[in-house]
Amino acid sequence: MIKKKDHKSKPQIISEYLSGNESYKSLSEKYEVKARTIQSWVRAFRIHTQPVTSSLDTPINENVKNLKQQLAKAELKNELLEEMLRLSEEETGINFRKKFGTKQS
Repeated sequence: MIKKKDHKSKPQIISEYLSGNESYKSLSEKYEVKARTIQSWVRAFRIHTQPVTSSLDTPINENVKNLKQQLAKAELKNELLEEMLRLSEEETGINFRKKFGTKQS
């Protein structure tokens, strides 16, 4: 079984990289840790320190609100058209609605 090394300088390495003054390669040489390992530490640190709520929440809520308004308008328009069809059929005695499933002649 391979033992993982206990890197006491791990927080120091991460902070040095995040300061922007050091690269993975230079830190790898300085602390004798693989650059790929440092990269995975930094990635994990960034994932765990990001806030849970994102800035996308507000636009999504606004989009939902807009979509609800559009749906209400579409439902009202549909109701209006249905009433117009009903009145037209009542006045003329002609059925304007397409009957699905009828055979073409």
